[in-house]
Amino acid sequence: MVKIPEATIEQIRSQTNITDVVSQYVSLHQAGKNLFGLCPFHEEKTASFSVSESKQIFHCFSCGRGGNVFTFLMDLENLSFPEAVIKVAEFEHIPLDSQYTDQKSNNGNTNNSKARELSALHEEAAKLYHHILMNTQMGQPALDYLHQRGMSDEMINEFNLGYAPSQRLLKPVFDERKVDYQVLRKTGLFSETQDAQLIDRFVDRIMYPIRDASGATIAFSGRLLTSNPDLPKYLNSPETEIFNKGRVLFNLDKAKLAVRENRQVILFEGFMDVITAYSAGIKNGIASMGTSLTDDQVYDVKRIAQQVIISYDGDHPGQKATKRAIDIFKQVPSLTLGIVQVPDGKDPDEYIKSAGGPAFQELLNSAQPVVEYQLRLLKQDENMHSESGQAEYIKQALGLIATINSPIDQELYLNRLGTETKISKEILRSQLQQMAKSTPRPVAQPTLQRRIPTNSVSNEPALSLVEKTERRLLKRMLYDRDVWLQVNNISGFAFIDEKYQMLYLLAEGYFAQYDQFQIATFSNLIKEPGLQQLLISIDLIDLPEMVSAGEIDDYVNVIMNQAPLINQIAAKKQELLDAGRVGDQQRQRQLLVDLIALEQKKRAK
Repeated sequence: MVKIPEATIEQIRSQTNITDVVSQYVSLHQAGKNLFGLCPFHEEKTASFSVSESKQIFHCFSCGRGGNVFTFLMDLENLSFPEAVIKVAEFEHIPLDSQYTDQKSNNGNTNNSKARELSALHEEAAKLYHHILMNTQMGQPALDYLHQRGMSDEMINEFNLGYAPSQRLLKPVFDERKVDYQVLRKTGLFSETQDAQLIDRFVDRIMYPIRDASGATIAFSGRLLTSNPDLPKYLNSPETEIFNKGRVLFNLDKAKLAVRENRQVILFEGFMDVITAYSAGIKNGIASMGTSLTDDQVYDVKRIAQQVIISYDGDHPGQKATKRAIDIFKQVPSLTLGIVQVPDGKDPDEYIKSAGGPAFQELLNSAQPVVEYQLRLLKQDENMHSESGQAEYIKQALGLIATINSPIDQELYLNRLGTETKISKEILRSQLQQMAKSTPRPVAQPTLQRRIPTNSVSNEPALSLVEKTERRLLKRMLYDRDVWLQVNNISGFAFIDEKYQMLYLLAEGYFAQYDQFQIATFSNLIKEPGLQQLLISIDLIDLPEMVSAGEIDDYVNVIMNQAPLINQIAAKKQELLDAGRVGDQQRQRQLLVDLIALEQKKRAK
């Protein structure tokens, strides 16, 4: 494998702003010197994920992950280091020699390698299905159908749509390549017969590739081309090692680029809605995999967006799905919800094709707040011409208004309700106050500023004196050239802990190439995730700007003189405990003498 030169790696890193990459996955907000958002590596309710633009690093105060832009992609997308470098280069449109981009990485753990292998097979399947659709006679009926639905060749290519013919061609293609039988079983691309034979799962279906958040094909959804009452209209891939339908959102990989501009996501019900909207220039649309939204999907949306507009079909099932989506998203106070009602019971795909993209954009711009949408539905459900119907409507409407946090919004809705029902606003307000007492109000989220750790020395983990000293000395050495030279010239100096000594040795190599320390550049030399996180932890220690008189001498004294004695004292104490357990009094007396001598020696130093 051809190694990417360090100079090329650093050129790519230095031309990349880590914020541009991270913000594709995390909605970031300025708070002090850094940017904060919800960590993409674990689920959390408060923002503990930090990005420093000045240092070009990230760090999560909750799970401890940290590093530079390459580390971020490696951890998030299970990439090897060369793959992360190549991906960042592609993002920044930095040309790389084909000898680096064409190679297949041998790095990464076994699980990651298996996932990449399964994804690669899906990519090959997608290419085959797309070729059949666009270039063969057997794919012509499927292509005609898509054209009749208003799908252009440009959009077919953009979403890599394909066609799985009745002839079942995929298995023979993989057999020619001698792909392992057990690997094929795990792809989900095939069904297994009673005699353990594999046959193509998708037959006579228009194929929609399903991609993960990084753009890798991991599954398919196939729409039946020829009507058959005995077969499902849509058939999804089964769940595999790389595909879980409850964790995937269709088009998230493309949409997140558009979401960065206005932090808005449009939630559609179907794939065609997403694609048709995309063709009309509305590129921030996503859809779930035909199931109710899951917590994982909502969390993925929450990380990148601040507003969700739900635009489901206008028919009765679509409205029921809208209600379910509202119930889920209302549990996330940080998201603003809007509802689009497509006129005449149409779905977004039909409306865009008949009225045009600008008309649909107008619907999006005038999306209804959730309470307004729910009030309108209540009015439709009740018989407003009867007194009982009006009374029930008022009761339900006040129940909704009671859940609103903003006093101003409550007042506006009370005014509207009073005008609609011709009921005194004072009476409505009195009833509302009674309801509010019995209605649990949403707990206000603390402000982001209150959740940010202070990064002070007092927040260092509970470490021994020696390890605290090693951390502080190493930070001084990395950021102060004079301190580096002072310690580096001490004969026989070495850090006690192996991990600090490893960072020290790596720093020697770094300073052989660079005069000034930059943590993001230095991170390129560190391949072990544990050392990456340790480096970030050291960087976060808040030390006075100026080195105090005698500070470095004190650190060195602890490491070179006191630490060996501290370790000896700890060992003697353990021996003393062991001798006490077996009742060896003579050994205990001798160990006590040794301990006293060591303590005196320690105080003398």
